[in-house]
Parts: sequence; C-alpha cells; structure tokens
Amino acid sequence: MNFHTRKWVKPEDLNPNGSLFGGTLLRWIDEEAVIYAIVQLGNPRVVTKFISEINFVSSAQQGDIIELGIKATYFGRTSITLTCQVRNKITRKSILTIDRMVFVNVDEQGNPVPHGRTEITYAIEDGRS
Repeated sequence: MNFHTRKWVKPEDLNPNGSLFGGTLLRWIDEEAVIYAIVQLGNPRVVTKFISEINFVSSAQQGDIIELGIKATYFGRTSITLTCQVRNKITRKSILTIDRMVFVNVDEQGNPVPHGRTEITYAIEDGRS
C-alpha cells in the first residue's frame, strides 16, 4: 500500500470530543481515493460508486500527523476497486480501514465507459517537485 498523503490534525478538524471528526477524515479519504483512481484510469471524470464498511479503529488527536494509504485491488470493465488504510505517521497505529471503494470511469455525460486498464500504473519520477 502506498501512503502518499499526509495530514496534520488541526483544531478546525476536531469534533466536540477533541478528536478528529470522522466526516473530515472521510472527505480527505474520498478526495485522495478519487485522485488515485483518476491517475490509474487516466480520466479526470471518475465518480465514487460505493464505499464498504468503514472501520474506525482508533482516534487521532490535535497535532497528530496521519497518512492515507490507497491501493488498487481490482480493475473492472468501467470501474476500479481500491482499499484504504489511515494510520498515525509517527506511531503507525491504525486509525481507519475501508476494504472496498469502487470508482467508475465516466464520459462527458456521466455514463460509465470502459477504461481499458488492467494493472496499477506507477508514476515515473522525473525530478520535478
């Protein structure tokens, strides 16, 4: 699993209990996952179709640095299925897991279209930041 995105938990990200608000974390995950799907499918028009059970394993507190891990697990004809793990960057303690997130490749009208991909595409390091 690749952990490319890191987030610093700030005061505005907290719920009334003083821990990371689940809705904020889910927004971060959906954004990271759709970016991953766009890169894998080579199409900027990708939509979230399905998210399986979300397992909140532990909480994150203000000041924690968390990292989001995404991995492609299946390529359908018009879809891609991902798995997700969020963990504390320093302690490596798991915060959340999602077994299946399905994204669909769509055309300009929002209709599902085949993407022709069958395996993970890795970004080529070109020295640019």
